[in-house]
Amino acid sequence: MIRGENITKSFGNLQVLKGIDIRIPDGKIVSIVGASGAGKTTLLQILGTLSRPSSGKVHINDKEVSSMGERELSQFRNRNIGFVFQFHHLLPEFTALENVCIPAFINRVSKSKAEQKAKDLLVFLGLSDRLHHKPDELSGGEQQRVSVARALINNPMVIFADEPSGNLDSQNKQELHALFFSLRDAFQQTFVIVTHDNQLAGMSDVKYVMNDGRIIDQ
Repeated sequence: MIRGENITKSFGNLQVLKGIDIRIPDGKIVSIVGASGAGKTTLLQILGTLSRPSSGKVHINDKEVSSMGERELSQFRNRNIGFVFQFHHLLPEFTALENVCIPAFINRVSKSKAEQKAKDLLVFLGLSDRLHHKPDELSGGEQQRVSVARALINNPMVIFADEPSGNLDSQNKQELHALFFSLRDAFQQTFVIVTHDNQLAGMSDVKYVMNDGRIIDQ
């Protein structure tokens, strides 16, 4: 589904990525691991179209996203890509249901359809009694599941997750990891996950190991 070719990224004189070739298969869970500073998050942001490579190309479903203009890229991202971050980035003034609906509203889905889809996702994720709670009324694990529902609302081709369990205790971490595999099995969802968690990486369908801006093992 995703193909990165000879991706480099520099910030001034600092070269963070040094010629990355990577393939992400459809319907699989792919983990990217490595020491801090290896370039994992930078690679994730480029594959997820949040950042552009200094050189090289990124294709998603045979579309070269690295050459799209900003407006086209923004629309493509909203309709095809979901994100889950270590810090949930939920808007504190909105309920769980409203937070999940936001990407659908941006995609011009009607209020009734967006709310029904958000409810279905939140129920699937075990949050049927938390629909109208605001983030500060939810546990860390519940907040992260709301962010997963938000990532799924537009039926994306792929979800990118950056240290999604890094802020969770061991029980919530295990529940979140199990959830990713349930979503893969139920919806054939593709996940690309940057993680320091060896258990999650070991369970993944594909694992890439990075060091000093390069992929050194698969």
